[in-house]
Amino acid sequence: MRNHTAITTFILLGLTDDPQLQILTFILLFIAYLLSITGNLTIILLILVDSHLKTAMYYFLQNFSFLEISFTTACIPRYLYSLSTGDRTVTYNACVSQVYFAYVFAITEFFLLAVMSYDRYVAICKPLHYVTIMNPRVCKRLVFCCWVIALLMMFPLIILLLCLEFCDSNAIDHFACDANPLMKISCSDTWLLEQMIIGFSVLIFIVTLMCVVLSYAYIIRTILMFPSAQQRKKAFSTCSSHIIVLSISYGSCIFIYIKPSSKDDMTMNKGITLLPTSISPMLNPFIYSLRNKQVIQAFKDLVIKFYPSWGPRAMLK
Repeated sequence: MRNHTAITTFILLGLTDDPQLQILTFILLFIAYLLSITGNLTIILLILVDSHLKTAMYYFLQNFSFLEISFTTACIPRYLYSLSTGDRTVTYNACVSQVYFAYVFAITEFFLLAVMSYDRYVAICKPLHYVTIMNPRVCKRLVFCCWVIALLMMFPLIILLLCLEFCDSNAIDHFACDANPLMKISCSDTWLLEQMIIGFSVLIFIVTLMCVVLSYAYIIRTILMFPSAQQRKKAFSTCSSHIIVLSISYGSCIFIYIKPSSKDDMTMNKGITLLPTSISPMLNPFIYSLRNKQVIQAFKDLVIKFYPSWGPRAMLK
């Protein structure tokens, strides 16, 4: 890789140069990261230990939580280290690795969200056949396909990224390594890489969004046919958490990657990038758990299992 570039070390400019804002940013991002890891690990643990959560929906949620942990870990800890030590340098190999893993996790998440939409479609529109259609083998294959598609898409992108030459500037105007700011400081012709990133982003967006829209079109039509208002409300509530997460994910993706970004927009793009890399992984466990009675009950059962004195019977004594 060193044969392709005269620069082997980059400098991440971060979000701000103001020391006071850097301290505030560190505190907020550190808290958000801890909550992200704690919340998503809790969901993974609950699904592993609770027999009532051994369905396809929770299997996909478990994988989604793992991806959230992986994605935020690929982006945030390096910036926290930079804020705490003042060391903004990052090696060429580490920078390319961060881009690769962050993109793989992000792409896998989008396809998994589409799979989760299909899962909700089967659960609501074909409830009698749900266990048969969404059996463990099918679920594992669907998750496997999400990973394979992401890896295959990233292969040509990472090859082109490794071929970029950096001759003059090594300052990356971002808090993490990303393809767009890297292309801005490269002295190579980045036209092909830019077109591939835009093309893949649009392709991922269209394919996954079509799956989501079609699934929810059938879901809404089926729900509206329910005779009871309580049944309709219950059915909508099972999908509400997923819809909120979809809105956050697709909204940030549209703004950052599909919309052509100029240098003037980079500051705003950096702020928006915090949404999928830090805020969303922190909120998603709470979005899914607080709106899901089974997850809440599983959490209570786990707490009582380790702390019997907190149980209702112990309280009565």
